Amino acid sequence: MGKSTTAQLFQKRGCPVWDADACVDRLYGKGGAAVAPIANAFPTAIVYNAVDRNRLKAWLTKNPKEFEVLEKIVHPLVQADRVVFKNASTADVAIFDIPLLFETGSSGEFDAVCCVYTSAENQMDRLLSRGTMTAEQIKLILSRQWPIDKKKSMSDYLVCTDSHDIAGKDVDAVLNDITERQRHA
Repeated sequence: MGKSTTAQLFQKRGCPVWDADACVDRLYGKGGAAVAPIANAFPTAIVYNAVDRNRLKAWLTKNPKEFEVLEKIVHPLVQADRVVFKNASTADVAIFDIPLLFETGSSGEFDAVCCVYTSAENQMDRLLSRGTMTAEQIKLILSRQWPIDKKKSMSDYLVCTDSHDIAGKDVDAVLNDITERQRHA
């Protein structure tokens, strides 16, 4: 969708950013907090005391019901990391880059929600161009997510990432609105 690029746009404008994907990278890395519990549930996914994402993806592609097991391990660890960041932040506006915000029931933890979106075609093209997933794996992951129109309808702000310029203008509008609201709070 362009979440990482949008987070960078906010960061360039002085907002600290907490990134759920980067958090998962730390949790999955050598000796990370998720390694031992994932080793218990998915022993073939561990290589050199770290989660091998390709092995984990292969297992989950064949056993999609096992996503729930993984989520019960990872989501609480991610939430705990997010709370540490939130409690340490002194910024007027902090950004939380969370791909599964609505799906995990976490949207109520925040003062405002900004939904980043692009067309389904752009999304698929961007994901395939990374070379880290097959179209089948992408469709499986997307099937576990809420439709973008539902997320947009539940959000306070929208950022369209069809182009860098459009996204930048939308980010500026979001920050201007938040700043104005803070002045009148």
